[in-house]
Amino acid sequence: MRYRTSAVVALACAASLLTVPAKAGAAPQCDTTPIRTAMKALEGVGATGMSVTVKSPNCGVRTGGVGVADRGTGRKVVGDEHSRIGSDTKTWTATVVLQLVGEGRIALDDTVDDYLPGLIRTRLYDGRTITIRQLLQHTSGLPDYLDAPFWEDEDAHRWDHIEPLQTVRQALALPRPERAPSGFAYSNTNYNLVGLIVKEVTGRGIATEIEERIIRPLGLCETQWAGDRTTLPKPELRGYAQRGKTLVDRTEWNTSEADASGALISDGADTTAFWTALLTGKLLAPAQLAELKRTVAEDVANERYGLGVERHEPYPGFVLWGHSGSMSSGHKFRNAVTDDGRRAVTLLIGSESFDSDRVDAIMSRLLRDLR
Repeated sequence: MRYRTSAVVALACAASLLTVPAKAGAAPQCDTTPIRTAMKALEGVGATGMSVTVKSPNCGVRTGGVGVADRGTGRKVVGDEHSRIGSDTKTWTATVVLQLVGEGRIALDDTVDDYLPGLIRTRLYDGRTITIRQLLQHTSGLPDYLDAPFWEDEDAHRWDHIEPLQTVRQALALPRPERAPSGFAYSNTNYNLVGLIVKEVTGRGIATEIEERIIRPLGLCETQWAGDRTTLPKPELRGYAQRGKTLVDRTEWNTSEADASGALISDGADTTAFWTALLTGKLLAPAQLAELKRTVAEDVANERYGLGVERHEPYPGFVLWGHSGSMSSGHKFRNAVTDDGRRAVTLLIGSESFDSDRVDAIMSRLLRDLR
């Protein structure tokens, strides 16, 4: 995993990506040229299928698709498919934590040991020196549990129920990871650990907190916590994973191990609504939103990471936020939102193999040109 005001209104107002809404004034001065250009370009990135959602002030929310949602039947992607969003879940988890910070129930500079005393106490790792901020920003120095030998054959654990505590213990047996000069080292362990802390503080699991604090208030009807569910709601974007030289259907998967680091299922309209609400201040107070956007350099040039958010600046002064995701089932997620939250593009992708750099460039150009 390097994985209405409500969604009902958003879906009701959604139009084809390639047609202007018929109702006069519904999308004033909407120029679909950038959308058409992007859709054409996405046809050539090598993905089996891609559900696309675009939002802007003039064009509203529009959904569409590229390729097929199901290779077996030839069903085409139309834009309303459900998919696993993988590590984009981290942003939802970080939002819950920052809400708890705003309520005075968690402090970002508290340590893991303040909430889970004695859980992390090994020769290499000490919970008394790891803060909540470091977990959210991937500067804790904890390794990724997915690097444990247990996960060398992911298919062997495709149907397993795995508790987040088990993944933390897997990570603690690993050597220290390589880190960027900033201290950044991406690790799913960090967020599964955050999920345990949220449960300790609230008495409720991270799934319930996301449901009560984000999904219900925003009316995100198409978003759900996977738990032990191995299937996706219909219509689904099927996932194709690379096994040798072959793409195989791995849609059905128990993703319980992903937990707070990557367990959510959603669609393009819901995830776009979440990110819009987040960046326009509807989910966090100004102080906590500012913390969310405080970044450190990643181990990739020109990429920065805040508290559960990735920051990109594809053109000087043009800042985009988002969080990518991927799952063993073959599902990938990409999104980008302008700093003011007014323009957004969300991609649910049904295969592991595609031209990632080209997708990033297409998304950046679309958001630059979209009005």
